[in-house]
Amino acid sequence: MKIAVDAMGGDHAPEAIVEGSVLAAREFNVPIILTGISHRVRQELEKYEDWKHLGIDVRHADEVVDMHDSPGKVIRSKRKSSIKIGLDLVKNGEASAFVSAGNTGAVLAYSTIILRPLKGVDRPAIAIQLPSSKGSSILLDAGANVDCKTNQLFQFGIMGHSYAKYILGNDNPRVGLLSIGEEDVKGNETTKEAFKLLKKSHLNFIGNIEGKEVYRGNADVIVCDGFTGNIALKISESLAEMIGGSLKELFKTGMTTKLSYLLLKPHLAELKKRVDYSEKGGAPLLGINGVCIIAHGSSSPKAIKNAIYRAHEFVEKKINEHICEDIEYNLDGKGSLWQHIKEIVSGSEDGSLDPEAPKDPIDPPKN
Repeated sequence: MKIAVDAMGGDHAPEAIVEGSVLAAREFNVPIILTGISHRVRQELEKYEDWKHLGIDVRHADEVVDMHDSPGKVIRSKRKSSIKIGLDLVKNGEASAFVSAGNTGAVLAYSTIILRPLKGVDRPAIAIQLPSSKGSSILLDAGANVDCKTNQLFQFGIMGHSYAKYILGNDNPRVGLLSIGEEDVKGNETTKEAFKLLKKSHLNFIGNIEGKEVYRGNADVIVCDGFTGNIALKISESLAEMIGGSLKELFKTGMTTKLSYLLLKPHLAELKKRVDYSEKGGAPLLGINGVCIIAHGSSSPKAIKNAIYRAHEFVEKKINEHICEDIEYNLDGKGSLWQHIKEIVSGSEDGSLDPEAPKDPIDPPKN
């Protein structure tokens, strides 16, 4: 199993990416292929005496995708980028997964075009693991799809269920639909119809949940469209930064607070570990025919190391096979759920539940 890593993606590339890859190769014994401007990548690798013995290879890429490039422009004009070369390695079977901290929109667009969606999946979704008072929850979609149809939200629920069950080890994850009220009549038409589909599925669907429930841990999987999910994620990140900054200022106000900090330091370190995104590594792009992990743009070497481990874990535990099995189980053409879906959408020639879904999206939202 080899993991392809975009060495040029992220705010601190290639330094942080190369260091994180070396750490992952050492700790997890995972062969890695770094894609990028080869002389720059090798220059960073030479800082580590043992890199040649760690199973790390370098594939040259002529172009680098800037964080501000539009996905459409990237696909049309940067066909020799480190992102495309890495995903081509997965498609050709030379690598089992791809990791990038680069332009999210470009990674999403290239992944959808090169690897294609899984059978029964209209559009892939970004799944974010959030801390909660009872452990952690998965929120999806976190930004891949601004506008979603009913059946797409239903598919997100199935994909989130598989993630929670086979990666996080939750045998019967509770799936909730993010809405403006707990009652099934609350929400827009899309969420109300999605409620009906999820309720008739094999999932442990607990109904609608409000925004205040996100961090309480009552739902293990939180389903929403990418517009809502991305806003919720960014607000959460901003709140975490504000609380962290306020605590730092508080503990500087006097001798008493400084002493209090020394007493609380171990507990604060544990809290920081729970909410630190670098501990999770990255967010999987669920629903594509391959494994792709999207890391935060400001990822540290530690975050890259953990993103590579998450990619290895997704391949090893065959998450895509489980997603396909769960979708087929729900859409086998025999149950009332299938009949209900047929009343909402029509099948298409390529097997997609949504005939209007673009086959080659080239300009998805950039996060």
